[in-house]
Amino acid sequence: MASNKTVFISGGASGIGYLCGECYAKEGANVVLLDINEKALNECVEKIKEITDNVMGCVVDVLDYAQVERARDEAVARFGSIDILIVTAGGAETRLKNAYAPDFTEVDIEVVDFGLDLNLKGTLHVDHAVMRQMAKQGSGVVVNLGSITGEEGCPVNVAYSASKSALMNGVVKSLAMCGGKHGIRAVCVAPGPVLTRPGMANMKTLMGRAAETQEIVDMIMYVASDKGAFITGTTILMDGGRNVLRNK
Repeated sequence: MASNKTVFISGGASGIGYLCGECYAKEGANVVLLDINEKALNECVEKIKEITDNVMGCVVDVLDYAQVERARDEAVARFGSIDILIVTAGGAETRLKNAYAPDFTEVDIEVVDFGLDLNLKGTLHVDHAVMRQMAKQGSGVVVNLGSITGEEGCPVNVAYSASKSALMNGVVKSLAMCGGKHGIRAVCVAPGPVLTRPGMANMKTLMGRAAETQEIVDMIMYVASDKGAFITGTTILMDGGRNVLRNK
């Protein structure tokens, strides 16, 4: 159980991030939600307040490191520590920018840069800021969100694929190597298709379906708990066998 622990969640106003916050609140944790969408963030904070008063929302653009630091400091000032970090902020660049294209050669370079910045640089901003606090504490767990796209590639959203591949390989290993001496574990959970958006339902998997959002959240909470205490420096792929299909 996560009672009295503080959970810091980027991308906390939607999908996997929000559901993590709700589930941790039910376990008695202090919940800090970060998101760039102020309206959605406020709505999510109010929903979680129906479960616990120990919740706060911070409007943050993860590309602005000073904003991330400010949110971290506000969380520590209120709750005393950050015990679990969950980084879910991100997404395919052409979808987020409403800039669909037939392939990478037709994607504007500004959109490519945005994808790299959000999915890789933005994640590292949050990891870096929060791991500094965890190092002071001598404990903590970092969970970054990967994607099956980091394994299988994408002919359009190359920046998204590249960023997720980095998080699932070099980043998670490096954070674990850095964190070990500070009592910090680092894990990457990489979903395949998840029913956070209707379009995901049509992506093929060996199991013939997309994941329920709760299934991904359950894994995140497991690896971040004491039951996952021997897990660090690795990626857990939850894709319903999609990667197996690709390699057949």
